[in-house]
Amino acid sequence: MSRETLINILLAAALLALPFVAIAMEEPFYITLATRMAILALAAVGLNIALGLGGLISFGHAAFFGIGGYVAGIFASHAFNMEPMFSAPFEFSGSDQMPVIWLAAMLVSVFVAIPIGAISLRTSGVYFIMITLAFAQMIYYFAISWPAYGGEDGLSIITRNGFPGVNTANPLSFFLLCYGVLAVALLMFWLIQNSRFGAALQAGRQNEQRLAAVGIAPFRIRLVAFAISAAITGLAGALFADLNRFVSPSMLSWHMSGELIVLIILGGTARLFGPVAGAVLFVLFEFALGGITEHWQFFLGLILLGVVLFARGGLIGLVAGKARHG
Repeated sequence: MSRETLINILLAAALLALPFVAIAMEEPFYITLATRMAILALAAVGLNIALGLGGLISFGHAAFFGIGGYVAGIFASHAFNMEPMFSAPFEFSGSDQMPVIWLAAMLVSVFVAIPIGAISLRTSGVYFIMITLAFAQMIYYFAISWPAYGGEDGLSIITRNGFPGVNTANPLSFFLLCYGVLAVALLMFWLIQNSRFGAALQAGRQNEQRLAAVGIAPFRIRLVAFAISAAITGLAGALFADLNRFVSPSMLSWHMSGELIVLIILGGTARLFGPVAGAVLFVLFEFALGGITEHWQFFLGLILLGVVLFARGGLIGLVAGKARHG
């Protein structure tokens, strides 16, 4: 067993154990922190497919995160008020069931990601970054000017949406549900990374001309990866909305995209548990230093600077003692 595999197992066990330790300490708030870690890690896993494997530095993934959140909020709102979302003959009064919401969140995220990706992927470098950012900001400004669903004030979810056989109102049960979804996403990332599709995606990141020379279209590979990435990030957004029981336009802001990139860089780009390590560190800093100073991001920035300069493999690469090449 490699050192990195051992670190991954320890990280997974520590995150799983945190809520049970919180219960033993009679500190239920820590369960919410653990759930936040799992959801942010899930969103970062989605971005890691595009950024880590494909080398696509997207500053627009907050759009998909926010779309997932708004799908959850809108579906729950209509289900609670029994108001149809569409007029006849396609009347649909929303849903308060997570499987339905998750599927819708992923489908809508993919539906939005395909045209965004089709346009953005025709550029590269800073142009790709700016175009994805521009699309995300367009969706952000649309949300704050949408009074039917709260506008700038956001949208409240009266009661947490349900999941068959699970009491989602119970913090521990909801954490375990989020943890299970994260585990599935990590498995999907591993399967993609070690598949022929993943190999082609990583080859395109290293040398696009060589990939095209062997008959593989880099554009199509990247577009599929971008869509898969958006779907997972959208799913995380739906869970985040249920965690807070509130959807805010801030979920769509460029700050959110920046946070997701920070999580990946901190943990280790293209590393399986890089998003998990980054999310754990980020939430711990936010909680531990946020109560001391409102400038806690300054100290996180110092750590990020140190990682970029001295630990190119992220924190996992630093501890594992090796960098990921390629």
